[in-house]
Amino acid sequence: MSGGGGDRLTVMVTNDDGIDAPGIRALLHVLVSSNRFNVLVCAPDSEKSAVSHSISWRKAISAKPVEIDGVVAFAVSGTPADCTSLGISKALFPSIPDLVISGINMGSNCGYHIIYSGTVAGAREALFHGIPSISLSYDWVGGKSNVTDFKLAAEACLPIICGILVEIKKKTYPQNCFLNVDVPTDVMNHKGYRLTNQGKSIVKMGWRKVASESGGGKMLSTMTMETDSSSGSESESLNLKHEQLLFKREVIGSHVDDGDSDYPSLQEGYITVTPLGVLSPAEMDSQMYFKQWLPGVADGFSSAL
Repeated sequence: MSGGGGDRLTVMVTNDDGIDAPGIRALLHVLVSSNRFNVLVCAPDSEKSAVSHSISWRKAISAKPVEIDGVVAFAVSGTPADCTSLGISKALFPSIPDLVISGINMGSNCGYHIIYSGTVAGAREALFHGIPSISLSYDWVGGKSNVTDFKLAAEACLPIICGILVEIKKKTYPQNCFLNVDVPTDVMNHKGYRLTNQGKSIVKMGWRKVASESGGGKMLSTMTMETDSSSGSESESLNLKHEQLLFKREVIGSHVDDGDSDYPSLQEGYITVTPLGVLSPAEMDSQMYFKQWLPGVADGFSSAL
């Protein structure tokens, strides 16, 4: 599988913040400076945050060469999952990478937010194809964090990356999972690595009606209607029919796990290391519920008619 270059293994890097984002650039600088691997880049040409595992299906995507010192890099018009899929396909690069790294994301990816994350999807796509992978995120907090923290985060994760590659060389690395790693805000004073489980933490979001894509205020119709040629009720009906309603998300609350799952451990200052799989089976109590419920569904439907 190795991408060539003697004993040096090959890592391919992607992300969801875009190829020009400070997180991926800091990661690439640390990887190249370590002089341990061959480095390839196949990353989105613009921000693709929170696109989850979406893929481009009907339309062709473009790949444009980008000059980044020490790496072979392409900016791709698709999603993070597209980038990984293309980068490991041998259609873009002549060989398959030994490891895919997705990140470093600006913001943590813990709990239920893992489902939304394009960064995590970039790593998960590699697992689909049997290639070891890792997603990296930094818990960026406005007013506290600085772009230099991305370099510190990359340096803090370098032992994990090198450790994975050692296991890959020995052919002892597990094939049924990938790692999701989150680095705490105060990365300089982190408490070390902690193996965690994916928790159920989530920021709860609602919707509010806005006047434009950029702000709030009273909602205005996007279409001016003539009011002197019809009755008032007819005019109101036409306005409602042609009005474009705009809504924006807003944070309305949050739920945070207790215990030693990913998000609480991250907030305690640990670099969280969470093994993730592809499948998401229901919890055992739900499995048992449906095992009892399903056999009676047809009978219950007939008696309800």
